Amino acid sequence: MAGPALLPVADAQSRLLALATPLPAETVPLAQAANRYAAADITALRTQPIADLSAMDGYAIRFADMPGPWTVIGESAAGRSFGGQVSPGQAVRIFTGAHVPAGADTVLVQEEASRDAAALTLTGEGPAYESRNIRRRGLDFAEGDTLIAAGDRLTPARLALAGVAGHATLPVRRIPRIAIAATGDELVPPGADIGPDQLPETNRLMLTAQLADLQVEIVDLGILPDRADALEAAFRAVDADLLVTTGGASVGDHDLVRPALEAAGATIDFWRIALRPGKPMMAGRLGKAVILGLPGNPVSAFVTAQLFVRPLAAYLAGARNPFPQPRAAILGEPLPANGERTDYLRAELRDGAVSASTIQDSSMLRTLARANCLILRAPHALPANIGDSVEILGIA
Repeated sequence: MAGPALLPVADAQSRLLALATPLPAETVPLAQAANRYAAADITALRTQPIADLSAMDGYAIRFADMPGPWTVIGESAAGRSFGGQVSPGQAVRIFTGAHVPAGADTVLVQEEASRDAAALTLTGEGPAYESRNIRRRGLDFAEGDTLIAAGDRLTPARLALAGVAGHATLPVRRIPRIAIAATGDELVPPGADIGPDQLPETNRLMLTAQLADLQVEIVDLGILPDRADALEAAFRAVDADLLVTTGGASVGDHDLVRPALEAAGATIDFWRIALRPGKPMMAGRLGKAVILGLPGNPVSAFVTAQLFVRPLAAYLAGARNPFPQPRAAILGEPLPANGERTDYLRAELRDGAVSASTIQDSSMLRTLARANCLILRAPHALPANIGDSVEILGIA
């Protein structure tokens, strides 16, 4: 008897976001906002530049006075502007970033001029047009302009932009609290003495590293045993915005995560995705927390984390477009036709061409470690040949 239909990846992603709500907003100092997401549009509190500024070291002149000569009547430097007026036949020594004095409309660069005391003469071709070498007031932005949209990530450049625009603090979403648990009696910490039936557990480490560039708080729940009572107790005690488990999410006799979650009061929204690797992934809610139950195989856990855990963490943190966006690449080796599930093939992009790893078993971390991208293969995709365009997702 056939089981329930597998949920397409895009449908699962949409349903996952429907389970969650971006976290409440808070205001933090600029220096604490790095890599968080703007909780509201950020507008300019000032105009930049605040006045016409010189883009070069040279002399502020009137273009109508070309080709000179001129009499130098003063100096304008950044932070020390010239307070007078430039009249016909006059020039002001000026430096990069300094205010262009009243009356001047062009900057003659110093390499094209010769000065003897106050006498200034043209030695090169000079400026070709009026306003040459001047950054006009408001060239970058004007007061009231929207500079950063709500949901944009606060990258280093955007933080600098907000600071120049006059902001000392920024509105952001609260940092998501993410609890991560591994399940399985066979698991031991890396480096521990290991028996013939045991395996070093690295999924928690891997998932934490996959979230390292996001502003999140990780709660490590450790390795949970394959006992329904222990799992239920651990799940009941969770205080987090997102609970991520690995292992025990399939249908075997020792796959106890789903019944333990339900015993703890969870509701499961969906389970089993049309995805390879990662079909047994499930999602739901437990109290205030969204649940993501990932497969225990490390490659499956990695891929589902890329497609679901990272985007959900970003969404909780306020991201407007949290899902990774594929890009096109040229295939370096042929691919066979695909089956009924969306396939994410571990691959390497080298010298402009992408090639899938020969063996795609979901237990092989060495293959994953060598990969720098995933090739997306749609359900029932036809065979692809060398030189064909395929979609890829970059991975760290």
